[in-house]
Amino acid sequence: MIVRMWEVRAEPARFAELISWVCDTALPEVEHNPLHITSEVFSSTDNRVVVISKWRGSPLPLPDPPTRLVARPPHSWDFAQVDR
Repeated sequence: MIVRMWEVRAEPARFAELISWVCDTALPEVEHNPLHITSEVFSSTDNRVVVISKWRGSPLPLPDPPTRLVARPPHSWDFAQVDR
């Protein structure tokens, strides 16, 4: 399983709009993929949105958000679980 963490900082006045875009537009584009297991969306008090998604194989990238919503481009990292 691969876990992808995707993070973006919103323009302060557009924070709610960015969360709506992530939930209503970006995630539906990838959640239909048979390799997708689950996704969770988190927000922070400093206008960041984080998506944690789990995949059975190579994750699909989330689409880039509209530039008017973000203070900087999104970043993503892939992780694999460590056996201990």
